[in-house]
Amino acid sequence: MFRKTFLPPIADLLAFEAAARHTSISRAAQELHLTQSAVSRQIRQLEEQLGMALFHRVRQRIVLTDAGRVYAADVRAALQQLSASTQKAMAFSHAEGLLNLAVLPTLGTRWLIPRLSRFMAQHPQITVNFSARTEPFEFAGTPFDAAIHFGAPTWPGAVCEFLMREEVVPVASPAYRDQHQIHTAQDLARVVLLQQSTRPTQWAEWFEHVGAPTTMALRGPRSEHFAMIAQAAVSNLGAALLPRFLIEQELAAGTLVELLPDTVTSPDAYYLVYPEARAQTPLVKAFRDWLVSECQHME
Repeated sequence: MFRKTFLPPIADLLAFEAAARHTSISRAAQELHLTQSAVSRQIRQLEEQLGMALFHRVRQRIVLTDAGRVYAADVRAALQQLSASTQKAMAFSHAEGLLNLAVLPTLGTRWLIPRLSRFMAQHPQITVNFSARTEPFEFAGTPFDAAIHFGAPTWPGAVCEFLMREEVVPVASPAYRDQHQIHTAQDLARVVLLQQSTRPTQWAEWFEHVGAPTTMALRGPRSEHFAMIAQAAVSNLGAALLPRFLIEQELAAGTLVELLPDTVTSPDAYYLVYPEARAQTPLVKAFRDWLVSECQHME
């Protein structure tokens, strides 16, 4: 909680910040469309409130004091934050038609956005904003109306609407497959395995599923997002274990190939998550109904 006693008038802060940036009262006055005497008066008022000098005044020049230099940096950051917050608030002037969605980066880029035109055709009055989030968060204090989550259907204070499960497949580029003669699960045990940092045991679980345990399953370069791993596989850096629906383009183009028919369906799933308080809002209901339909159609 801030104390109003320590909040100087915004006009005084603007005058000080401009003078500090230009090291000139006259140039600050030109920028703010004020007289030099007005800017000088506002800076004096600020100094009186702080009880210290912010500038050394040498003839026609001003030079920040040590305290003034530190204060100027903090004031500039606070003004920038206030400006950004104001712009964000203005962007919500038509919030009744705005859906703010937190999505997993690769899912959003490779699966959701390419399909979104169908939703927009049905609901042209709705604008969808995307932000990337990979971990659960508290909806309170955020602008988000909903999120797409992978994992267990647990999110405090929110509804988890089932969307789909994922089937992961071992893939590599054709050149990498041919170079390393990959034909069996045992062959995969001797090549570079590209790992996803948020699912560190995925390869080990796959080897266990196919009955070919290996001590090499946890080794290999790690990346945070599936898109990075897919690109690494396309670039002949190793074999990857990826959800099939996220690499449809690479499989169709032949830049990635399925190495073996053995697939694993994850025990976790994708969910649309939204606060209980927003469950019946028209925006969330419209997006939920469309998204569930898309997932059912895909399966």
